[in-house]
Amino acid sequence: MHSVAILVLDGVVPFDMAAPMQVLDWTRLPDGRRPYRVRLCAERPEVIADGGFTLRVERGLQALADADTIIVPGRAEGAAPLSPAVLAALRDAAGAGTRIASVCVGAFVLAEAGLLDGLRATTHWVAAGRLARDFPRVDVQPDVLYVDNGQILTSAGAAAALDMCLHMIRRDLGSAVAANAARMSVMPLEREGGQAQFIVHEHPPVPRGSDLEPLLEWIEDNLAHEVTLGAMAARAGLSERTFSRRFREQTGTTPLQWLLRARVRRAQYLLENSDHTVERIARQAGFGSPTAFRERFRKVVGTTPYAYRSAFNGRRAAVAGSG
Repeated sequence: MHSVAILVLDGVVPFDMAAPMQVLDWTRLPDGRRPYRVRLCAERPEVIADGGFTLRVERGLQALADADTIIVPGRAEGAAPLSPAVLAALRDAAGAGTRIASVCVGAFVLAEAGLLDGLRATTHWVAAGRLARDFPRVDVQPDVLYVDNGQILTSAGAAAALDMCLHMIRRDLGSAVAANAARMSVMPLEREGGQAQFIVHEHPPVPRGSDLEPLLEWIEDNLAHEVTLGAMAARAGLSERTFSRRFREQTGTTPLQWLLRARVRRAQYLLENSDHTVERIARQAGFGSPTAFRERFRKVVGTTPYAYRSAFNGRRAAVAGSG
């Protein structure tokens, strides 16, 4: 039987802990046997979870030394600093070849232990920038569901942790067992780690007080029309070269990249809040054609307009027209 230790730290997010417990506990071999034994462990017998309640944990950090796989859930922002004992136990386990996986911002725990140095890793997209900033030796992939480096795995969030666990089950026991575990968890097996997280792209920033602010507002008001670099530069009263340089200085991106993000955000809003066809949304957001819309939307968001609407439109689950 494969031993799995879930490391419970102060500030643990309960759902981050429960998601892998559920899918691994429900996994069965063809003869009905459980292939995984899942146990909680912690540095102390009592742990304060996110939400203010107390968890009693029977096993200490020594359980990490006996585990075949260690899973580190995310912790709430502002949780107590990690103790040297926790970091040492994780490093020792990694040195012994134990497979170690993180859920959501649990990646910060692995990074602090030095286990992600030089590796690709992911976390929830909201925290990806902070992970990259705090741990520059980590190659942060902000827009994937999970990353498998062999011994070390990271996942983007609690839902993505289910994808990661199904991936580990398939790696350990084959596709048939993993498919059954997916059915028990009422989720698809086929979402791969490289699939993008559903990131909601905010409106591109308009620098307050910037001399570009009126221009950027004009662009957003005219997204349904053709907006060229020359037209933007002319409206700003600058040459294209000077305009492009000043635009990058004040927004951190190029005019055309800013325009693309604005169009995508408009499309996201319409997919979430309207029943308009993909063809109509392509026109309203200024993409010109449905084909260009689908290609550019997938490039920026990482999924199709149809899949995005299915996930986020509260009015109807399907789009009138193909995605």
